[in-house]
Amino acid sequence: MKQITKLLSHRVVMVGLLLLIQFGAILALVLKFNEYYVYFYTLCDLIALIITVYIVSLKSNPGYKIAWIVTIMAIPLFGVLLYLIFGGNRLSNREKKKMLEIYQHTKDYFVQDIETERHLSEASKAAYAQSKYIRDYALCPVHEHTKTTYFPRGEDFYKDFLTELKAAKQFIFIEFFIIAEGTMWDTTLDILEQKAKEGVDVRLLYDDMGCIFTLPKDYDQQLRKRGIKCTAFNPFIPILTSRFNNRDHRKIVVIDGTVAYTGGVNIADEYINHIQKYGYWKDNALKLEGDGVWSFTIMFLTLWNYIHNADVDYTRYRITQPVRQDCDGFVQPYSDSPLDDEATGETVYLNLINRATQSVYITTPYLIVDNEMITALCNAAKSGIDVRIITPGIADKKIVNELTKGYYHILISCGVRIYEYTPGFIHAKTVIVDGEYATVGSVNFDYRSLYLHFECGVWMYRTNCIQDIMADYEQTLTESQEITLDDCNQVSIPRKVFRAILRVFAPMM
Repeated sequence: MKQITKLLSHRVVMVGLLLLIQFGAILALVLKFNEYYVYFYTLCDLIALIITVYIVSLKSNPGYKIAWIVTIMAIPLFGVLLYLIFGGNRLSNREKKKMLEIYQHTKDYFVQDIETERHLSEASKAAYAQSKYIRDYALCPVHEHTKTTYFPRGEDFYKDFLTELKAAKQFIFIEFFIIAEGTMWDTTLDILEQKAKEGVDVRLLYDDMGCIFTLPKDYDQQLRKRGIKCTAFNPFIPILTSRFNNRDHRKIVVIDGTVAYTGGVNIADEYINHIQKYGYWKDNALKLEGDGVWSFTIMFLTLWNYIHNADVDYTRYRITQPVRQDCDGFVQPYSDSPLDDEATGETVYLNLINRATQSVYITTPYLIVDNEMITALCNAAKSGIDVRIITPGIADKKIVNELTKGYYHILISCGVRIYEYTPGFIHAKTVIVDGEYATVGSVNFDYRSLYLHFECGVWMYRTNCIQDIMADYEQTLTESQEITLDDCNQVSIPRKVFRAILRVFAPMM
């Protein structure tokens, strides 16, 4: 009885009931106007047409437009309502003003070192062009004097992460999409609580929607009582709103301004295979030590200050570090916001693919791509470039995995080689190009990551760790099964139709 009561009182159930009530109220309103059927639905069709013209005029992804246009034309009334509620990233004038102030504030701290820029330009014009895009449109400078360490498994990251946490003296900034109670988080929390008692500035950001099933309601308040400065990003409220669209999917850790981490790993036991939900969970992470850490410090503080309406001096969190002897190459951390009309994450991927001369190696948990990405991948393969993509062998989301498989045929027919990681689920988001470039971060190859979420990653050129990333990729290939055109052709017709329908609505998933 207690379990049933606990389940019914869970905020997901309560929120679901409230949302159903709102949908019911809308339906009741529609039925009330049923006696004016002709006039009412004529008005709905007219509104649908106006909204459709408006969507066509927007500066947004064509696939995203098509999905909404099909929905609106098929079910005009509910299609329009759904679009008005969930279809955009609209900001109020107050929020726009606030974003502009944050943008200007951040721009003052993201300063490009002229010597580093010159060194990159002399090393490679192609690399410089990619870096220039990130600097100009994500504001993030390129760095030298930064040591990079690659962790091919969540377990490897976690061990190093705990060691660095225990050594923290000044501040700890942590930002994750998912935090789940369990061994991984409980051990981390014990250290954070102890560090807070020692006077270390401990701050934690987690996404409320990402943690809706893994943390209790008002968990941020509980942590604040334990000395940890904690905020739930974009708190989930039972109101039909487009705020649902924009989630904080970033993974960022900054310790004392000398160490930073990013990658695919969240703080939950499946990420370190303490428990196994979908076979072996293959993930990765990247550690920075040196000048490049400063960019992640700014990224964290920018979002923190936006949420808290704060305006603090970032420079007190910048640590001047001696040049490391084991540093090589160039690193450029970058972030992507859904509120600036610039698809930074996707453009970083496209720039890498379009400038490849030998190979493009990709790992992604979801392969739900738009026409631009399909064209780039297919053109690269048709030009004789070795293009390979590894996706999960065991899915965490069945529908999304069906949609991922729906893209196999067109890519494979153009020469792209696709593999499925047979031991389980691969969650790493990695691109390696020509053995010289790589990016590791939080950005999935899907519409939500590329257009709707806050994301981050690190672009690298000729860093020492790229060979480690390459070796991990080659090892992962040996544990993966290649998908052929014959495999695609043997799929039943009903399943092909189902996947085709899913592709129409892919941008909404």
